[in-house]
Amino acid sequence: MARVDVSRYQTFGDITERLDDIVAQVRDKDVSLEHSLDLFDEAIALGSKAVSLVDATDFSPEEEARLVEEHRSAQGGADDAEGEGGAAEKGGDPEATAPDEE
Repeated sequence: MARVDVSRYQTFGDITERLDDIVAQVRDKDVSLEHSLDLFDEAIALGSKAVSLVDATDFSPEEEARLVEEHRSAQGGADDAEGEGGAAEKGGDPEATAPDEE
């Protein structure tokens, strides 16, 4: 498998736009299996690029707290199913998932 070049995609907007295009192409019944697999490889490379962008981003404490809160809201009832303690009940580090309260 050849490495997919995703260097032209520099922002999340670029990446998500291309991923949307890939999804549309894969849903097309006229696309061959081979081309669909090539698109899958490209989507995986784009996902890795997006992770790298996140890892390289320095968030302010306020931005990080807002992102954690948005993530919790998006989880909805999923956290409630674990009980009130969430990760702490599973032996996880509760400080690793909660923002500092100062």
